[in-house]
Amino acid sequence: MLYSVMAGQAVEKEAPLRALLVTGGCCHDYETQKGILTNGISARANVTWTVVHEATNNEKDHEFSIYKNADWTKGFDVIVHNECSGKLTNVTVIERIVSAHTRGVPAVMIHCTMHSYRDAETDEWRKLVGVTSMRHQRHEPFEVENLQPEHPVMKDFPVTWKTPNGELYEIEKLWPNCKPLAQAYGTRTKKDHACIWVNTYGKARVFGTTLGHFNEEMDNEVFLGLVTRGLLWSCNKLDDNGKPKAGYGK
Repeated sequence: MLYSVMAGQAVEKEAPLRALLVTGGCCHDYETQKGILTNGISARANVTWTVVHEATNNEKDHEFSIYKNADWTKGFDVIVHNECSGKLTNVTVIERIVSAHTRGVPAVMIHCTMHSYRDAETDEWRKLVGVTSMRHQRHEPFEVENLQPEHPVMKDFPVTWKTPNGELYEIEKLWPNCKPLAQAYGTRTKKDHACIWVNTYGKARVFGTTLGHFNEEMDNEVFLGLVTRGLLWSCNKLDDNGKPKAGYGK
């Protein structure tokens, strides 16, 4: 714990949360998005970053190098997944990823992370994420409805928010511990789909959102505030009013 002096008094400053961002793969501008996420979250919360950015040639079946180690989460307080590896089917690798989380390391799941590993013959990733999704709707703005305005993650989220652009994921299944926090109406399916939620699996606290396909959607005060609160919630560093606990805000 660090200390600083303000107005003649010693003020405790918590050590920053050590976050790992795993990013890369198919179909998205991950080069730009890694800066949007790391800079945007660190401007709002006491977080430092390590970034693993691989699969820069649009690969769909990439195995991220960090996942080769059984203790791949060692040294990190939270993992942010913004990856797209929908064609990776190696069950051993996928269950190794999940196992590290279920032992207690929090996770933040963003957009195509929900479509990663979707062809694998195991549900472990989907149980960790909290939802099953296999496809998305067409690219268009959509209105996000806040279902849980009293939940700390959603305290500062609008009653409704129209995305600048979007790619709504169709949710086929909510797993037992998943709690939807917001939804949006699918013009193709003619029904609502969860697009923000929290989940628990094993000892892991998980925040997930399918928002974030487009850079202009991600580089937005509403989105970045949401994901920052989700990250803090997953680490148990968000208070009941949706504000960072002492030492973790900016």
